[in-house]
Amino acid sequence: MALLMEENRMADNTILIPAAELAAKNKARFPNESTEYRQARNVLLAKEIELRRHIERVAALRRALPLGGGVPEDYTFEGHDGAVRLSQLFGDKDTLVIYSMMFGPQRERACPMCTRGCD
Repeated sequence: MALLMEENRMADNTILIPAAELAAKNKARFPNESTEYRQARNVLLAKEIELRRHIERVAALRRALPLGGGVPEDYTFEGHDGAVRLSQLFGDKDTLVIYSMMFGPQRERACPMCTRGCD
């Protein structure tokens, strides 16, 4: 019962329509589909809805994590105009997001799929 309750609630305790009920309300149909296909497709759609909801609950848990540890030292980097300390790179901002650019063994440029969010 606890699992069922979790599937019908989001992290903020919003009560959701059960996934199977939501899937059954879907009016999209394929030409000449059989009743057997529609039933199986609705079961799959309900599972997909449950998966999406679970992903959202996990994402909410991730967002609720406390801040990580501080940077252990004020690293120095080589910039265009010489050495620059990490604490000087971002002005008054206190959050740093790091994204690794991924290169394949034969690539001269980063993978376009891996780096599309960096454009």
